[in-house]
Amino acid sequence: MHRRRSARPTALLLGVLTVLALAPAAPATADTADTAGAAGGTGPYDAEYTTTWRLRDHTIYRPVDLPDDEPLPIVVWGNGACRADGTWFENILTEFASHGFLVIANGRPGGSGSTDPEMLTEAVDWAVDENTRLFSEYRGHIDTDRIAVMGQSCGGLEAYEVADDPRVTTTVLWNSGLLTDRDDDLLDDLHAPIAYFTGGPSDIAHPNALDDYSKLPAGLPAFIGHLDVGHYGTFAEPNGGEYGRVGTAWLRWHLKDDAAARAEFLGADCGLCDTDWDIDHKNWP
Repeated sequence: MHRRRSARPTALLLGVLTVLALAPAAPATADTADTAGAAGGTGPYDAEYTTTWRLRDHTIYRPVDLPDDEPLPIVVWGNGACRADGTWFENILTEFASHGFLVIANGRPGGSGSTDPEMLTEAVDWAVDENTRLFSEYRGHIDTDRIAVMGQSCGGLEAYEVADDPRVTTTVLWNSGLLTDRDDDLLDDLHAPIAYFTGGPSDIAHPNALDDYSKLPAGLPAFIGHLDVGHYGTFAEPNGGEYGRVGTAWLRWHLKDDAAARAEFLGADCGLCDTDWDIDHKNWP
């Protein structure tokens, strides 16, 4: 049985460090029972965000029209600074959803306050339940066997905290890494393929990600990529910029078995080879 951990001081500390460097928070929106954001994304589906009273403290990104012939894998997201604003990373999360993923971010649209790792598990539990709940619009539309946990900065530490869940298919950290060796047991508990994406040497989390990558369990498939864009990456660019493109490819590979997406990361002529990305990988068959 998966055990839930309580939030650790390191996660809170990274949240504080991130808050000190971030731009002012987006204004909060009204806390209504159901909301919806404008459609967008470059994928085959127009995507939007919405909320539901059944998962009150989260924001759900999804295709506007749920496809009948393609169940949506689950992606849960922890925000930088562990901030409870589910639309802070709206561009990249809408992009993911437009490619046929059900993406659930911690926090309500424009929300404030702090999140915790258990919120990611709550999001997974909700999606799994909705896939079988009578009268749910999501009934039969969710691929509950394909689940990614993701997060940026402090949200990456939240992803670490729940990555031991046996339901997790892949773990992805953006601009994130442990701050102390005392938390290395989180690495020991990893079981699913993992990816780290950093903003290069100017990213405050760059050395942390490198250190974590070097300490992963023997045999665990892992990838690490650095793009010289700093700690804030390309999240604010339309559709999440290069982070949105590469993140979508990672999800398509691991949650949809897309061979072309796999070729972005592996092989002598991989899509990211000989580009501005600095990459490394290990333990792939």
